[in-house]
Amino acid sequence: MLDSYRRVLARPGALAFSSAALVARLPISMVGLGIVLLVEQSTGSYGLAGTVSAVFVLAEAAFAVLHGRLVDSYGQSTVLPAAISLFGAGLALMMVAVESDWPRVLTYVFAAVAGAALPQVGASVRTRWSHLLDDPREKQTAFALEAVLDEVVFVVGPVLVTLLATNWHPVAGLTAALVSGLLGTFAFAAQRRTEPPARRSQPAGIRPPMPWRLVLTLAVVCLTLGALFGAAEVTTVAFAEEAGMRWVAGWLLAAWSFGSLVAGLVTGAIAWRSGPEVRLRWGSLAMAVAMAPLMFVESVPLMAIVLLVGGLAIAPTMIGAMTMVEQGVPSSRLTEGMAILHTGIVAGVAPGASIAGFVVDHSGASAAYSVALVGGLLGALVAQTAHTPRRSPLASGA
Repeated sequence: MLDSYRRVLARPGALAFSSAALVARLPISMVGLGIVLLVEQSTGSYGLAGTVSAVFVLAEAAFAVLHGRLVDSYGQSTVLPAAISLFGAGLALMMVAVESDWPRVLTYVFAAVAGAALPQVGASVRTRWSHLLDDPREKQTAFALEAVLDEVVFVVGPVLVTLLATNWHPVAGLTAALVSGLLGTFAFAAQRRTEPPARRSQPAGIRPPMPWRLVLTLAVVCLTLGALFGAAEVTTVAFAEEAGMRWVAGWLLAAWSFGSLVAGLVTGAIAWRSGPEVRLRWGSLAMAVAMAPLMFVESVPLMAIVLLVGGLAIAPTMIGAMTMVEQGVPSSRLTEGMAILHTGIVAGVAPGASIAGFVVDHSGASAAYSVALVGGLLGALVAQTAHTPRRSPLASGA
């Protein structure tokens, strides 16, 4: 099964840039949870913690498409280092603001700066793979590999930030996220041999059109699934605390991600007869169905098992969506197209986390899992309308 992965990683420079991107993406699984742990520890309110986290992810969503356009226009090696440096400064100041009890508005401002500056490494590494590979089957394998590495991020990140925040200091988890983001992004951007050409370096011509019907449909699917992710994350932290085992929250979220990791490995190794649209439709439905039992689980070990099984639907769904974008979006606008999907996810995380935090404060964790269920059902409904158009010669960006 691993032969297909070995072939794509054997390409010159592939293992190096994919590994660097893995480290660079750790903040995406650590910062939101780290903010919740830090702010709740300082204020005692999950509602406030969810709101600060929502500000961070909303700012990220608002600027993700701009990041994608800048990367396509000026190149990864130019844009990514500047963005991660601003992210680090904003996150560090936010931690100081919380710990020093500065006016709350400053906490929101610095959280917004950090979110707005978080670079689109996930979209950039997939664009790099698309530039490096020609065979569609190898591209699917590479996208599956990155989906698996995304899940490695979400297995390692929550556990790491929770252990550091609960066993050492709430600031320690966010500090680890900051350092990993800086080191990984600078290492990724430094590998210019495999970097796609910037659009400004290409001959002037007509800007290829974006297939908005496809991209916006997938963005809405990602929006609803993002709400599922945000609600499930905050609710799982609250579930662990209600069980008197706050430290186990990261492990529960890691079990969820581990299920997705396993499914992603299988997805990349199989030569699928069905198109990515089919995997998107069935996968999004399975994600929704997996949320239903969580409202009735009271045991921590059983919750880990249910989350593990539920996670099996995540990677195939997201691989299907990314593959549809790669097949339908012009190559010279691919980072922008993938950033739009990422925008949908993070834009959904914010309301999902905030609404779930409100429900937790008033009705408890079990009831709050219904927020994730509703998000999943909406996503499954919209996914039924997604279709990949054929890429025209103009749209290829060649």
